[in-house]
Amino acid sequence: MQRILLFILTLSLSTVMYAQNADSSWFVNNYVKKEIYISMRDGVKLFTSFYIPKDKTELHPFLMMRTPYSCWPYGEDKFLPVWHGYQMAYLKENYILVIQDVRGRYMSEGLFEDVRPFNKNKKTNKDIDEASDTYDAIDWMVKNIENNNGNVGVFGTSYPGFYSTEAALSGHPALKAVSPQAPVTDWFIGDDFHHKGVFFMMDGFSFYPTFGKPHPLPTKDYGNGFETDIKDNYKFFLQAGPVKNLAAMIGDSIKFWHEMYKHPNYDSWWKARNARVGLFDVKPAMLWVGGLFDAEDCWGAWNSYKACESQSPKTNSKIVMGPWYHGQWSREGSYLGNVRFESNTSEYFQKNIEVPFFNYYLKNKGSVNDIAEANIFFTGANKWRTLTQWPPQNVQLKVLYIKPGNKLSFDSYSMSKSAEAKLSSTYTSDPSHPVPYTEDIHEERTREYMTDDQRFASRRPDVLSFQLDELKEDLTLAGPVIADLAVTISTTDADFVVKLIDVFPDTFTYPSTFKNNGSNYPMGGYQMLVRGEIMRGKFRNSFEKPEPFVPNKPAQVKFELPDVAHTFKKGHRIMIQIQSTWFPLADRNPQKFIDIYKANENDFQTAVIHILYDQENQSKFILPVIK
Repeated sequence: MQRILLFILTLSLSTVMYAQNADSSWFVNNYVKKEIYISMRDGVKLFTSFYIPKDKTELHPFLMMRTPYSCWPYGEDKFLPVWHGYQMAYLKENYILVIQDVRGRYMSEGLFEDVRPFNKNKKTNKDIDEASDTYDAIDWMVKNIENNNGNVGVFGTSYPGFYSTEAALSGHPALKAVSPQAPVTDWFIGDDFHHKGVFFMMDGFSFYPTFGKPHPLPTKDYGNGFETDIKDNYKFFLQAGPVKNLAAMIGDSIKFWHEMYKHPNYDSWWKARNARVGLFDVKPAMLWVGGLFDAEDCWGAWNSYKACESQSPKTNSKIVMGPWYHGQWSREGSYLGNVRFESNTSEYFQKNIEVPFFNYYLKNKGSVNDIAEANIFFTGANKWRTLTQWPPQNVQLKVLYIKPGNKLSFDSYSMSKSAEAKLSSTYTSDPSHPVPYTEDIHEERTREYMTDDQRFASRRPDVLSFQLDELKEDLTLAGPVIADLAVTISTTDADFVVKLIDVFPDTFTYPSTFKNNGSNYPMGGYQMLVRGEIMRGKFRNSFEKPEPFVPNKPAQVKFELPDVAHTFKKGHRIMIQIQSTWFPLADRNPQKFIDIYKANENDFQTAVIHILYDQENQSKFILPVIK
């Protein structure tokens, strides 16, 4: 039996390798690569790689990605290994593939600026932004690359997603279709560096010591970043102490890191770097793409789409959200961590949405009739839904209340004055012993934590868990969840983490036909994280003007969790967890009203936190339930 399995495996691998080798040979034999410096309006030259089909029987469209991550591999005899991915479909359609190092990165000239603000009032050739650089690049391409059909599309994931958003603002008439995917959108409110004003130090510190290195001259190699012998990230960041110590470790040359420390509140510096500010009168067709479980940029896709809808209502704008980690739509999409989705959701997206989208707008081929306004995969039910809007029309906002006994209920309650106590649940938040974001030991932040089992957190005394009775029928959520907490704290500041959790039945198992990660993790009683978010308490009334808490005085902390598309199946339970640390995902709040970037070790203190649910102060959660 083992020999038969080995033979089948060997045959399968041989078939895959043969197909990849055949595709790589086809690419090299049917395309020519050119590396060209394109001049921008201010004279700065941007390094651009072109993969151009040799076919002369028809005119070809451009598909472009602008990136701060390099045009690798460099050299006109070295080809991008796209035959490993679905992008091979574009090559077989004879697209002209374009990759450009953005201004000041790798082999391009100029000065790099992180999330460079959009300038809608450009008056001279010195007034540049990423939109104008895109315009100038497109203008040169359509005028100078032979055999093109005059149509350009732009796409990219993460930071290239930001450049895709900016491309859509360029106004060039040849730009017909754009797909920002997990686009960096707002680094203070919801993406990468901050969530609701809380510094996501682990992601930032793993990324920026390399990415943020200054390079005044073009280079092909940025080298290594910060390295440590401590491979347990919880231990490393706890030992590092206050976040000002990270600034010392990262060094003085990393400009953006130190600029960020100078702007602890949502001031004009941050607002200028909000990519939504330019989403007015957008001309190209837009396909916003994101992952329900994207640890980096879950917020950006949802909210850029919504901004485009409200600020540019005439734009042909659509959204796709699948059950994916960051960029998983270009990889295997049948599972994430222990949670399985029944089908390869990424393959569905590639074949039925992205490739048809660009083929239609750039080649006038096929149809986009099957691409709905909102194409959303609902986890739990494991089904795609095509909707005419997002959130859907048939959503009813239902209030979920905390009740005594660690319970949740959709029914409000009242009691006589004589019977009423000041009902609350209490925990002590200790920043010297923060709640970990995941159970295991890791060096790097995991992508699977977005669906991880939360039973480890349920067992901690500084995590409150509230649970709804077993569902008698399916309950589907579609849209943002609102946490509306009534609290008292013993100090002047604290963070609040709210986690929406799907508690599986004790007898639950997946069908053996569902593809998985190869582990035999016990899924009975699994507490699946559906959505979690953190809010810095001092920003509860304004991100621009933080306010201290008055110790032991009731206060409202109300905030929005990123959108949810999930079905809680019959027999499951809804759980809400509340805690005040989420480490080392988020930095530690000293629990003292202070500029946390300047905090010292002796500023950190414990806080006694009460979550109130009496008649006068009712903590609750507003759920978008599909009727």
